[in-house]
Amino acid sequence: MAIKILNMNSELGAGTRGASLGTAAVKIASLNKRSDYFKKHPMKVLPDLNDELVNDTNTPYAKNIEHIAKIYETTADAVKETIDGGQFPVVLSGDHSTAGASIAGLKMAHPDKRVGVVWVDAHGDLHSPYSSPSGNVHGMPLATALGHDNEERKINDIDEETKKYWEQLKNVGGICPKFNPEDLVFFGVRDTEEPEDFIMKKHNIPNYRVEEVRYRGLDACVDEAIEKLSDCDIIYVTFDVDSMDCDLISKGTGTPVSKGFDDKEVTHIMKKFIETGKVGCFEMVEVNPTLDEKQNKMAETAFDVLEELTPAIENNI
Repeated sequence: MAIKILNMNSELGAGTRGASLGTAAVKIASLNKRSDYFKKHPMKVLPDLNDELVNDTNTPYAKNIEHIAKIYETTADAVKETIDGGQFPVVLSGDHSTAGASIAGLKMAHPDKRVGVVWVDAHGDLHSPYSSPSGNVHGMPLATALGHDNEERKINDIDEETKKYWEQLKNVGGICPKFNPEDLVFFGVRDTEEPEDFIMKKHNIPNYRVEEVRYRGLDACVDEAIEKLSDCDIIYVTFDVDSMDCDLISKGTGTPVSKGFDDKEVTHIMKKFIETGKVGCFEMVEVNPTLDEKQNKMAETAFDVLEELTPAIENNI
């Protein structure tokens, strides 16, 4: 099975501008490294609707959600079509909101399979329009895939338009939920709000924080997480580059957080999951070169991770 890159440059869900340039920055990093990565692997560029950012949003608790709903349909369909065509989808996205669509596409391609999710990120992304303090949809993709509103921790009264599109996001592909909370594991999450903490505690979702991974050992933690997902038939892995330490690597991402993983750690974590042979989709998100104080360091590091993971993907799909 060959890799096919799906490039979705949408930054409609982000709070800062520039994530739409992330894949271009990663491609520049590959060229500077004299890599033929983007020549070897076919890429399909999906329409991103970023031109809509010039217009005011009428849905403050889920900004640009009417356009993100279209992005979800496009991305989910592309992931499904790639899998149905016998290829492995590597999704390179702008902001993280599209992850809910990628999970939807994986489930649409495998409707009878139990999906597990590995979330390598500084953030929980479990908010809904009811609970979000910012209204940025890149903080909501897991809620769309889990099909939850978290009204128990409601802080916003959302309007009918927001509610309509939110239901549309949750029901992409006609399947809701796409997976269950017991089949979710976090790595590196360290910046959450109380409504997200409530969901994590309610469903006992494990979060392997950086300090725990370093104290107990990478392999011990990853092996434990693999065992937790052992009943899953297929696994989605997402890599938000802000899972890495912004002080060590770069601040070239929309919401940088200190005290994260280094690039070797995130690579090792994800490679071990890929080596199970169960991973059906991989996604990398949130490179923002406009915020990079070290020229193109974040994109360079992200490309190194992608390049190192690729042989494991090719050997285990």
